[in-house]
Amino acid sequence: MSLKFGTSGLRGLSVDLEGPATALYATAFARHLMGSGIAHPGDEILVGRDFRSSSPAVSAIAIAALRKAGLEPRDCGTLPTPALALLGLERGAASLMVTGSHIPADRNGIKFYRPDGEIDKADEAAINAAAEALRSEGTVFDVAQETAPDGHEAAMALYGERNRTLLPEGGLSGLRIGVYQHSTVARDLFVAVLAHHGADVVALGRSETFIPVDTEAVSPETIALLQGWAAEHGLDAIVSADGDGDRPLVTDETGTPVRGDLIGLIASRFLGAAVVATPVTSNSGIEAAIDGRVLRTRVGSPFVIAAMNEAVAAGETAVVGFEANGGTLTATPFTVNGRTLTPLPTRDSLMPVLAVLALAQSRQQPLSAIAAGFSLPAAASDRLENFPVETSAALMTALRNGADTLATFLAPIGVPASVSDIDGLRVTLADASIIHLRPSGNAPEMRCYVEARDEAAAVRLLQAGLARIRDWAAAR
Repeated sequence: MSLKFGTSGLRGLSVDLEGPATALYATAFARHLMGSGIAHPGDEILVGRDFRSSSPAVSAIAIAALRKAGLEPRDCGTLPTPALALLGLERGAASLMVTGSHIPADRNGIKFYRPDGEIDKADEAAINAAAEALRSEGTVFDVAQETAPDGHEAAMALYGERNRTLLPEGGLSGLRIGVYQHSTVARDLFVAVLAHHGADVVALGRSETFIPVDTEAVSPETIALLQGWAAEHGLDAIVSADGDGDRPLVTDETGTPVRGDLIGLIASRFLGAAVVATPVTSNSGIEAAIDGRVLRTRVGSPFVIAAMNEAVAAGETAVVGFEANGGTLTATPFTVNGRTLTPLPTRDSLMPVLAVLALAQSRQQPLSAIAAGFSLPAAASDRLENFPVETSAALMTALRNGADTLATFLAPIGVPASVSDIDGLRVTLADASIIHLRPSGNAPEMRCYVEARDEAAAVRLLQAGLARIRDWAAAR
């Protein structure tokens, strides 16, 4: 079976999830919730999904399994993951989101939420243990599909209201914003919320076929599309999100994507964060740009959430987290536009998008100038798709085998000066540039992140890093 927990939820091939595997893991989740006292028989549990062709069947199988396990499912339909999580937080209900996020359409996944937010690594281990126990018991799972009472309207109303009150009246007036709709579940809400705030909105590229958009590694083809639209429509920015609407995409006026970690930085400053948790893959200039404390973590929302929770437990206030993809999380309440913004400890795309656009509107500057004004080290990232997991593991094992092995691998690129092994290998070279190699936790991909003295040098370093990985794999 292809299923395993990655950096954010359970992932695997759609053909596996459309079978007994979904019933198995949904039942294991229910067992964990009720066995630990987090939920009780008869409690409501929310189920949502993205627009992948496999998601309706996977969702219906999960609904049947959860009901059989003793919970009362409510079908929230196609909606952004943060909207589902927000309704769960308000109602004190666990939830389950069927989504593969940004990975290819032949794959899918399930994200699990306790009533107080995303599950953590301990929960993952407990769900896996419950699944193994069910297998050991010889439990047979069919692929029965059931419906459930509707919860879509309530979830969308709550999430929409949260974002309609973030800015003053007319907070985006004067801006002409494109919304790349593709197949993200956030597409219609983006248009509605931006228009509510006074923007002149142009809807672009709507697709009824699922398109995997990775906001952390936007493809050259997508960038060309965005740049064409920006010029054609005279746009100040183009915004979008990934498949389940929890990772933002923002471009400047030329259609060039703004880096996700800069989006997260702007959102943190918009909120007035005192503590920021962010992975090691986020730009190394974040510390100097934040008027507060920065906590570095491994990649993945569970690790960011764990760091935020530790800060809250230590008595910190104004605690925010963001990932290198721009998805922004809040662990404490914030006062924004005279209203209380309640904590939403899961990745959100709409709030950081609004924060970036509000900054552009208030400064009356193009986003390219605003981005340049932060003076962060030049950074770039990309990944090799369809890169076997076994090959990624072998590469990382080899590079961790000793300083000489790593130096030999990097010899065509530069000389290692220091190495961090928090998540993957992050190597600072003798010229102070950085190359970070890390296998994806969600898909068969090998990722490379770099920083350099300028944009051109960053692009060269990224290309050299990806080429070195390809060469190593070809020579095995």
